[in-house]
Amino acid sequence: MPENRPGWARAVITGGAGFLGTHLCRRLLASGTDVVCVDNFLTSSPANLAALRAEPGFSFREGDVSEALEVSGDVDLVVHLASPASPVDYQRHPLATLAAGSSGTQNALELAARTGARFVLASTSEVYGDPAVSPQGEGYWGNVNPVGPRSVYDEAKRFAEALTAAYRRSGTVDTGIVRIFNTYGPGMRLDDGRIVPTFACQALRGEPLTVTGDGRQTRSLCHVDDTVRGILAVAASDLPGPVNIGSPDEATVRQIAERIIALTGAASPIEHIPLPEDDPMNRCPDITQARERLGWQPEIGWEEGLSDVLSWFAAQLDRAPELGVPA
Repeated sequence: MPENRPGWARAVITGGAGFLGTHLCRRLLASGTDVVCVDNFLTSSPANLAALRAEPGFSFREGDVSEALEVSGDVDLVVHLASPASPVDYQRHPLATLAAGSSGTQNALELAARTGARFVLASTSEVYGDPAVSPQGEGYWGNVNPVGPRSVYDEAKRFAEALTAAYRRSGTVDTGIVRIFNTYGPGMRLDDGRIVPTFACQALRGEPLTVTGDGRQTRSLCHVDDTVRGILAVAASDLPGPVNIGSPDEATVRQIAERIIALTGAASPIEHIPLPEDDPMNRCPDITQARERLGWQPEIGWEEGLSDVLSWFAAQLDRAPELGVPA
C-alpha cells in the first residue's frame, strides 16, 4: 500500500510536536507532502521541532486544538494525534485530555469537512480497557471503567471514535480510525512514564527496574517506524476502521524488563511495586484486518527495536544536564 496517494499535497498533524507526531511529520515530509504541525506543547517541547523547522514544506502553528483549529489554504489529510498519551501525563492533565478527545476531535473533523480532506483519528488500544478476550480484535467492545483513574484517556478516545464514526455516517468527512498499541522508539521523553522509557533509563543508570504487580500483565510493543507506516497505510486507504496497528509479539512486563536488562548488560535487579488501579492485564492486537486489507504488519523485531531505543536513551542520558532533566 503506498504511503502517499495522489493528492496528499498538504497535511495537518495535530499533536505533531509529540513523540509519534514528529516521526509522522518527518515521514510525510520525506514523501513530498507539505506538513502543518499544530501543538500547544502541553506534554512536548519546542526542541522536538528543531530539525523539522529546517525542512522545506514544514510549518508550525502553536495552539490548543480543543479551542480552535484554523488552517487556511488547501488541506488533503488531517491526522488527529493531539492528546496526552502516557498515564503520567493524562492523569496530570485530565481535563485537557478529555478536551483533546472531544472538542479537539470535533475541531479537527470540522477542518477536514471544510477542506474535503481525509481524516484519520489516532485512537488507542486503551479503548479495550482491561480486556476479557485475547487477542483483541476490532469487533471487541472493551471493558472500561468509566470513572476510574485511566478513564479520562480511555473514554476520551472512545468518544473521539464515536464522533469520528458519526461524521462519516453523515457523509460529512472521509474518516479512518487507527487503534495504536504500545508504541515506543527514539524521541520519547526520559520521564515519559511508560514501561520502555522507564525500564531503559533505570537499566542504563544501573537502578532496579520497577515492575508493577507480579509482572505477568502483558504488553505488545510496536516500534514507532512500524506504527507510522500503519497510520499512513490507513490514511492511504478508504477503510473507515477502526484498524488495530500494533505488534502481536505479546510479552509480559517482566519479560520486557528482562529483555532490556539483557540488551544493556546491566546488573540491575527487578523490584516489584504496587500495580496501579485499572492497569490492564492483557494487551495483544489481532492485526488480521491490517494484514489482509492493507498488507501491513510490523517489520521491526523487539531486539532490533529495543536496541535502537536504548542507544537513543543512552545518548539522551549523557546530555541530561543540558536538557534540564535529572541524570
